[in-house]
Amino acid sequence: MATGRGWVLRCYSRGRARAAPPGAAEAAPPSLAPGSRSRSRSFAARPVEFSGTENADVKSQYWTTFVKQKPNVCIESMPSEMLLKIFSYLDAVSLLYAGCANKRFYDLANDNGIWLKIYSSHFLPKRTIWKMNSETEAVSLDCAAVQDTKPGYWKKEYIFRQIAAVKTRVMQLVKPVDPHTGLPCKNREAIRASGLSWVIVLKDRNGKEYVMEQADLSFKDTSVTILWYSTSWPCLNVLSTLELCGVTPLLPDQSRAASKNGPRRRSLMAKYSLSNLTKTSVAVGADKLVQLFGLNPGLLLGLWKGKNEIAFVMASLHYHQLLERSTLGSATVQYVLSPHKPTLDDVDPEYGLHDYNLHLDMHSGSHTCMCGTFKNLFCRKGDIQNGYLRLMVVSVTDNAKHLPIIGTVGLYWKTDVFKGNVKDCYLMDVTVLDETRKPFWCFSAPVYMQLSCKTSGLYDYMGHIYTTEYADSEGKVSVDLVWLEETKEYYVVNLVLYISTKKVNSWYGTNY
Repeated sequence: MATGRGWVLRCYSRGRARAAPPGAAEAAPPSLAPGSRSRSRSFAARPVEFSGTENADVKSQYWTTFVKQKPNVCIESMPSEMLLKIFSYLDAVSLLYAGCANKRFYDLANDNGIWLKIYSSHFLPKRTIWKMNSETEAVSLDCAAVQDTKPGYWKKEYIFRQIAAVKTRVMQLVKPVDPHTGLPCKNREAIRASGLSWVIVLKDRNGKEYVMEQADLSFKDTSVTILWYSTSWPCLNVLSTLELCGVTPLLPDQSRAASKNGPRRRSLMAKYSLSNLTKTSVAVGADKLVQLFGLNPGLLLGLWKGKNEIAFVMASLHYHQLLERSTLGSATVQYVLSPHKPTLDDVDPEYGLHDYNLHLDMHSGSHTCMCGTFKNLFCRKGDIQNGYLRLMVVSVTDNAKHLPIIGTVGLYWKTDVFKGNVKDCYLMDVTVLDETRKPFWCFSAPVYMQLSCKTSGLYDYMGHIYTTEYADSEGKVSVDLVWLEETKEYYVVNLVLYISTKKVNSWYGTNY
């Protein structure tokens, strides 16, 4: 190698000598002492005689003849025409993924030519541009449909048509109504057909978001219960708010299963404050591992005992207008329900005070404790007190209407590792129908039983009395239960609904 380098350097020095201008002083080589080595070897052994610049030039000329530089080729450096050709082989979902890479990919993924092809392959030709008599007309009109529209037009058209198709199918499922509940019979099928699921978005004080996907859900007659649990909850001390959102796939008609990483739409349903949670919320119950706190409306937060850490979150959602609230809002704004238009009646002096129906469901999420329908509930004008109509559902004095509770009363919960049952805590679903059998007052919420200081005055039930109370802006519910030690079961001996006169007046156009 040393001999080869010496030969290269000699050739380079000779070339520089020939290229030197006339009259330039040439340095004579030093005379060789007797017995010294040959000129070639001494020259090769002394490369320091050349400057650093000359040495670098020699090496670059030498090595470039043998080593070729590798071209830097990647997909982003491809011409736009080639990328469009690649994008034309993608399906709609993959095309949306590609558009999230960068600004250039986003612009190319909005190409009307690609989306017009996807649109025409999924939907029947209903526009006049498709009514052709020859292939020549079809080509020219296709070009006009692409060139005369803004970028992304056919992408939006395709997405809107997909959403409309799913909405039509869902509306067909929710048309049949259960006469006992006044709610759609096929809510479960409609939820699955729309690809609907629910997430909670936890936000800390710095605005950072933590999105938690649903881990489990169960369907009941009038509600759905969703459970979130994880081993990587953010610290409760830094959290400020919790948002409950319904999420649906942007393209729900795809054959592939909905993915949490796919394109989805988010609809805000409720927003809860987590600041000073243990002081501002209602303690619902506890067991050896967790303590439960209720947040209105319908949310239950489980915290590990002895630690300020989240164990699980549970939500109970009533079916009434659930699909609208879960899909028609935006990520920041809740869907506003259409106001009810009252039907006036000047003939009935007690209009709005009678013919109410109640469907009551007491459950633990998966296990049903009691489910019943009560008809023809009424309130006399003399029973209107403190701004509430009093509807007696189950009376203490009417033993025939007293109802047994099936099994033990408790709320079942689970996480990735643990599970348990919080006694004397359950979920209550209330559906009140008006005289036309339309939903009048509906809710689903966690409640709890507490030992009452009252003693049972009933000879048929000798045991402790427990009470359950619920209240919101539209009404109140009061339940009395008696525990029978002999049979180890509860009996509902008193059940009263209190409906706000403001709610009645706004619904019927009355003035109670």
